[in-house]
Amino acid sequence: MTGLVRAEWLKLFSTRFWIGVLIGGCLMTAGFSVLFTALAGVAQEGQPALPEVGTPAFEELALSVAANASVFLLILGIIGMTQEYRHKTAVPTFLTTPDRGRVVAAKLLAYAVVAVPFTLLLLAVNVAVVAVAAGARGDAPSLTGDNVRTVAMSGLVLVLFTVIGVGVGALVRSQVGAVVGALVYLYVVEPLVALIGAIQGVYKWLPGGAVQAVTSDFQAPELLEPWQGALLLLGYGLVAALLGALFAVRRDVG
Repeated sequence: MTGLVRAEWLKLFSTRFWIGVLIGGCLMTAGFSVLFTALAGVAQEGQPALPEVGTPAFEELALSVAANASVFLLILGIIGMTQEYRHKTAVPTFLTTPDRGRVVAAKLLAYAVVAVPFTLLLLAVNVAVVAVAAGARGDAPSLTGDNVRTVAMSGLVLVLFTVIGVGVGALVRSQVGAVVGALVYLYVVEPLVALIGAIQGVYKWLPGGAVQAVTSDFQAPELLEPWQGALLLLGYGLVAALLGALFAVRRDVG
């Protein structure tokens, strides 16, 4: 297993894709951190204002911004799995290691481990930018109590979305289809579910609802308790991993 995990790391770091993931995630995190701080307490065209700088609601919202970059780590996991099929390396990979379940497990482990330093960097960017931006407005948040929990839960979201990405890649196999499908789901399907009253109650059981439950519930419909959201998100990660491994074992690689 150790050799398989190292092989996955070699595949990943022999390309520049991971650099793009980090840059994109950092830019999104920094950008939203500045934007949320700049707009804090300012009403926009009749829309409810973001919480005032210095309030617990603002600190929860601003210090959970890094979780928005989970889309980049989701794509990282998807690419890590689907590149085997896109570049036709799945056959030699599975011939070298006939136990496909071990191959998928190695990918899950490799990308979960890689996600940890990536996550720490994104969290550091989030905290640093919010500290500077909110400090410029007179009230930088402290890393104590609930704020520590918010940052830690954002980190959990980032790591789990990487694992979910590997599972989605194993299920769909088409790199373009998996990435586009994931983006449509995250930015079209879930927001619509959250807005439509008749089905709004379903939102809290979706990945996006779980993320908001453990990070920030600002302008969200009814959500689960934070610990319930964390368990639900962990469940999504495990289910994606198990289904991905099962499909990889049973399906033809051609």
